[in-house]
Amino acid sequence: MTYNLLQITWLFFIYSFAGWCIEVCAAAIGKRKFINRGFVNSPLCPIYGFGAALFAVFLPELTESPFFLFLGGMLIAAVLEYLTGLALEKIFHQKLWDYSGFRFNIGGYVCLRYSVLWGLLSVLTILVLNPLLCGLLSLIPEVLSTILLWVLSGLLAVDFITTAVSVLGMKSQARRLSQLTEGMQETSRFLENTLTKRVQSRMQKSFPSIDLKTAAGTGKTKSQVFAEGCSFYKLAALFFIGSFLGDIVETIFCFITEGVIMSRSSVVYGPFSIVWGLACVLLTGLLYRYKDKNDGYIFLAGMLLGGAYEYICSVFTELVFGTIFWDYSGYTFNLGGRINLLFCFFWGIAAVVWLKLIYPFLSRMIEKLPKRLGTVLCNIMIVFMIVNMIISSAALARYAERNTENTLQAQESSPGKQAVNRFLDSRFPDERMERIYPNAKIVD
Repeated sequence: MTYNLLQITWLFFIYSFAGWCIEVCAAAIGKRKFINRGFVNSPLCPIYGFGAALFAVFLPELTESPFFLFLGGMLIAAVLEYLTGLALEKIFHQKLWDYSGFRFNIGGYVCLRYSVLWGLLSVLTILVLNPLLCGLLSLIPEVLSTILLWVLSGLLAVDFITTAVSVLGMKSQARRLSQLTEGMQETSRFLENTLTKRVQSRMQKSFPSIDLKTAAGTGKTKSQVFAEGCSFYKLAALFFIGSFLGDIVETIFCFITEGVIMSRSSVVYGPFSIVWGLACVLLTGLLYRYKDKNDGYIFLAGMLLGGAYEYICSVFTELVFGTIFWDYSGYTFNLGGRINLLFCFFWGIAAVVWLKLIYPFLSRMIEKLPKRLGTVLCNIMIVFMIVNMIISSAALARYAERNTENTLQAQESSPGKQAVNRFLDSRFPDERMERIYPNAKIVD
């Protein structure tokens, strides 16, 4: 079955509450007292809700093969758990959960035992629970359902902002505590707020590993080297370089295998393959700390992450733009035509080559740029690429619209949209779009 936005949002809240109940019960059994284990104050664990929402978006077409459904759930949950753990560690400078004591773990954020459990839960939710829940949700009038979800979303947003501000207050408080010896003994009025204090107290009870001194950070001085380490500007520069190199590599590969030179760009302006650029960023961001591991470890991680990434990109572009940019149905061991075993091996090889050879060289070259010049160039490229991607998205959507039954509806749209459509029709007609995206296929 396919899910609409209303159903996915309900599933997010239902599974967030179910996950909170599981966490609270597990903590009660272990410590024999009630502890709110959620990051927010409300009875919700959003990571469970996000996991369920991602399952509902990316896994329904795997229902005919429970084994692949299980693997897909494992991969999606592992990536989600890894990114969440990494982000929370950046905030608190400590792990809020640590699987280092378990075998087959990755950085202590993910371990095989719980990934297998997530895989089993994905099979259970997609095949059993979601159809049952959606059947019950269909009994609620759509208007009432929409109102309830808007209210719940608003309350969660306020709750999240309150928690985030309180966490920042903890870090500010910690910095002041560390500076008492220098005579800075003022206490922020904000921290005297009762609600903020309660949130901070709950966070420290829920996650005893949080330490104010550690949360304050190390107080390092700013480096004068441009994009040092795995910083934002380093990843931004790698995105642009990876997008360009990826487009060139794919063009050469097509010429060697098919004897034709065709555009492999993801955008309408310039030879940039966004899929490759994002892949470089993800491989660097997720595997940077493991770059000194052996080649087999990096190959396996790259193969799994690359396959999951390519699958997600394929589903995303089909859902958003109604277009399929690649189809591997003719390959053996393919999954829905979105990924295949051979190219997953290529992702593994690419991960090893990238982290061991290409990344160290590019990193050194990027860091040699003067800090001011590098910052200006990156900011210019960021603005250019954002505008480029917006125009490309609009051109693709209009191209799909022209080639489907939505054309009549588009002609009856508002005057503003008609003006935009005229611009897109004149600048990006079908001939140009088919030249830029020769493999694109329009789907319903």
